[in-house]
Amino acid sequence: MMGECRSEVARLREQIETVCGAMNQMLYGYAMTARHDIINHRYNTLGSYQDELETIIGEEQALDIVIETYNRVVR
Repeated sequence: MMGECRSEVARLREQIETVCGAMNQMLYGYAMTARHDIINHRYNTLGSYQDELETIIGEEQALDIVIETYNRVVR
């Protein structure tokens, strides 16, 4: 069961990193003219992944993962 949770956390971390990478490209890469609704959708997706993480590892740790990944990849 514990391995299952770690695997799920790893999967969600990868998805968060992928979304952040896409956001980085939209904000700073060749796709700088991305529409607001697309960027908003990406933020909503991050929120969904954060909600999933919260059920596994708790609110504070989930928020830490999302913020750390966002800051590392997007900024």
